[in-house]
Amino acid sequence: MVRSSPLDAQTRITSVRDVLAMNVTRDAYLVQVRGPDLGRRLLLNDRQVTIGRDPDNTIVLKSDSVSRVHARIEPWEGGHRVVDNQSTNGTYRNNVLIKAQEMLVSGDYVQAGDAIFKYLAGDNIEVAYHEEIYRLTIEDSLTQVANKRALLDFLEKEFARAKRYQRPLSVIMVDLDHFKRVNDGFGHLMGDFVLREFARLVAARIRREELFARYGGEEFCVVLPELDRAAGHKFAEVIRAQIEEHSFEFEGNVLKMTASFGVSELSESMGRPDDLLLLADENLYKAKHEGRNRVVG
Repeated sequence: MVRSSPLDAQTRITSVRDVLAMNVTRDAYLVQVRGPDLGRRLLLNDRQVTIGRDPDNTIVLKSDSVSRVHARIEPWEGGHRVVDNQSTNGTYRNNVLIKAQEMLVSGDYVQAGDAIFKYLAGDNIEVAYHEEIYRLTIEDSLTQVANKRALLDFLEKEFARAKRYQRPLSVIMVDLDHFKRVNDGFGHLMGDFVLREFARLVAARIRREELFARYGGEEFCVVLPELDRAAGHKFAEVIRAQIEEHSFEFEGNVLKMTASFGVSELSESMGRPDDLLLLADENLYKAKHEGRNRVVG
């Protein structure tokens, strides 16, 4: 009988790291949270997943912002890592550009071009997946604030309550000024950053009983129970000044931005929640028409 020598074993397995890379024991999913196939999931475990524009990729993204073979998710050290394949626009982990590769932790976000994926791993992976799917129904995946559906549900309840108990209720519609110039001049990744940073600044000022939501595109909405028009106007003015003073810095680019605001207040003549949104939107249009970077209402 011929026995293998220690040298033969060393040739086959060069390091403990190689052993760990080949043995992934925990279940893991990659869930798409932004893009055309919202909510789709891929079981990872010991498989490698490639992301890119070419049809041979595991995940095909038909977008000019995505390289032919943009990135890959691969087994590594008992888990998974994301590797950028020298893509043109880079691969991001939790909104930070990765240099080459980085280990993934359950809950991490991976972005390639306009698409965003969430990495889920662990013992309760099925529960985490279904929680993520529910979250996608009420939260905007890019800014991680409430989405339009959650906004309309919340406003309907607060509208009925304010009517029943004759309590004040105000709404603010917000639109970033000249946002198209950001996308056209600096690209969609810069535009995405501006939206996320704007949402972060505003969300920090929202109380538990209030709601801040992305209405669509660069337009956002704030619902303020128990606040009348004057208080809503004051709130909007504070945010307006903060945005004007803030510097939006992303990958060496620094932008100054402004925003326009329209404020509305519940009145006895209003019969449905849409009336509040419509009036706030009309005042937002006036703010734009009157020169932007102002509050009307």
